[in-house]
Amino acid sequence: MSGQVPGAARLALVSGVSLLRPEEQVFTAMLEGFANQQLARNLARTTVEGRENTVKAFASYVNAFPWQWTAAMVDEWLGDLRSLRDLKRSTIRGYSQAISTFCAYATDPAYEWAQQCEARFASHPIQVVHEWNTAVHVHDNESDPGKRAFTRPELEAFFDHADEQVARIRAFGRKGWLPAFRDAVLFKTAYAYGLRRNETRMLDVADFSRNPHGPEFGEHGVCLVRFGKAKKGSPPKRRSVLTVWPWAAEVLEEWITEIRPHFGIEGNPAAWPSERGLRVGCQRLNSRFVAYRDALDLDPALDFHSLRRSYVTHLIEDGWDPRFVQEQVGHEHASTTAIYTCVSSDFRTRTLRRALDATVAQALATAAAKGGPS
Repeated sequence: MSGQVPGAARLALVSGVSLLRPEEQVFTAMLEGFANQQLARNLARTTVEGRENTVKAFASYVNAFPWQWTAAMVDEWLGDLRSLRDLKRSTIRGYSQAISTFCAYATDPAYEWAQQCEARFASHPIQVVHEWNTAVHVHDNESDPGKRAFTRPELEAFFDHADEQVARIRAFGRKGWLPAFRDAVLFKTAYAYGLRRNETRMLDVADFSRNPHGPEFGEHGVCLVRFGKAKKGSPPKRRSVLTVWPWAAEVLEEWITEIRPHFGIEGNPAAWPSERGLRVGCQRLNSRFVAYRDALDLDPALDFHSLRRSYVTHLIEDGWDPRFVQEQVGHEHASTTAIYTCVSSDFRTRTLRRALDATVAQALATAAAKGGPS
C-alpha cells in the first residue's frame, strides 16, 4: 500500500525528475496530496480548502516549509492570532486542528513525505501541535455568551418592521417591495420552523407538504429540510419539521400563491428566488437582517440564528415537550437543545408559582384529610 494511497508522495512527485525550485514545488505537492487525502475521506471541498488555506497562512507567517516547522512557531502564530486579531477560541482551535491534521498527514509513513524531505533537504516534517500548546475543548458550548433569543416583544417588533418596509417601498412605487416581501416571509419561516440560515435559504416550494394529522395547515403542514447541518465527511442531514402555528401556513400560502409568481420564476424551484439568480444569497439576508435590527435599535447580539434560538425558547416556554422540540430542530442530543433554550424570567416565575401553588394545595389537602369533617 505504501505510495499508493491517495495523497502519497509518489503520486504527487514524478520520480527521477529534478526540481527547479525544490522547496516550493515539494510544498505545493504536499498540499495537493493533503487535499487528495482529505477528499478521499469524503470531507466537504470547503473544509479541505479551508484547511489548505490555513496551512498556507501558517507557512507564510513563519516563513518556513513544513520540514522546518517547530512547536515554538505554532505558539507564536496562535498567540498573535489571539492577541492581535482577537479571534474566538473556537476559531483558534480550528486553525490549530488544521495544522495538526496536515502534520499528521506529512509524518505518516504511508505517504512517504518524510523520506522525500530527508533525501532532498536533510530534514523531515514533525508534529508541531500538541496538547500542551493548544486550547483544550472543555465546554459543550463555546458560542459568544452575548448571543441570545429574541424576547417576544422584540420578535413582534422585528416582524412588524419587516412588513412595514414592504408597505413603505410599495407605496413609493419602487421595485424593491418584492425582495422586501420575500425576506419578511423568509425571516418568519426561519422562526416558524426553527431553521438555520442556509436551511432556510435552500428551501424549495416542493419542500412543503400536507400533514395528514394537521389538515388545518393545508399544503404547508410539513417542511422538509434537505440541507441540514452535516457532520464532517457526511452529506447534509435531512429532517421533517411539523408546522405548529397556523399563522406560518397562512404566510407561506400567501407568499407562494400570490406574491412569488411576480418574480418570474418559471422553472425555478427555489422558495426564495433572487432577482438575478436561482435563490437569495446569504450576504443579502445578513444585510437585510442587520438593517432591520439596527433600525429598531435592538441588541447587536441578535443575529439570524437568534430566530432559531427563539423558536426553541418559545416552544419550551409554551409547554411543548422537550423531546418534540429536539426532534423539530434536528439535535442529536437533548443537551444541545438545552444550550439553545434561552428561557425567560417570566417562564421561570410562572414555573415556580405553579410548583409553589401545587405544594400549598397538597399541604392544605393533607391537613384537611387529617382533621376530618368538621
